[in-house]
Amino acid sequence: MFITGMKIEEFNYSECHIKLAVDDWSLREAQRLRNDVFVVEQGIFQTSDHDVFDSEAYTLVATIGLLGIPDAVVGTVRIHEQSPGVWVGSRLAVDKAYRSVKGLGKALIAMAVCSAKAQGCRVFYANVQLQNVGLFQKLGWRALGHINVHGVGHMFMQADLEAYPHSHDPGCGFVHMFAERRV
Repeated sequence: MFITGMKIEEFNYSECHIKLAVDDWSLREAQRLRNDVFVVEQGIFQTSDHDVFDSEAYTLVATIGLLGIPDAVVGTVRIHEQSPGVWVGSRLAVDKAYRSVKGLGKALIAMAVCSAKAQGCRVFYANVQLQNVGLFQKLGWRALGHINVHGVGHMFMQADLEAYPHSHDPGCGFVHMFAERRV
């Protein structure tokens, strides 16, 4: 495929769209990405990271594409309401090729918390892998204690809800800009 004489694989993406996954394609691709990260790369699960929360959780995705049409999911996170007003974020995953994109993880975290706030969130928690605790702390999250999740060390953390606005329409989401890079 060519776009004004340029092969599609040479196209430089400069933004991704972060929003609620509402179609089968983005849900399937988010699950594929989670499998790539948590089963294949990290080996936390043997065959699938799917669990009981998937049936009630909202899946958020970061997509890249051309001309506003998404063609790849490069990040995902899920959120669910654990009890009235108490929300939990989990399964934050970024495609290995996009982990160097400045702010992508931060944008996914922001969309997760903002979307929960729009649904009446009064407190937001996450079990954060230890290597990611610093990022969450920079975003104003508070460490509540070490825990072990599926044999992997995590920090149980709480978001500072005042640091995040409401997202009244997570279906529309927002655009995250990043420096042009070769895909």
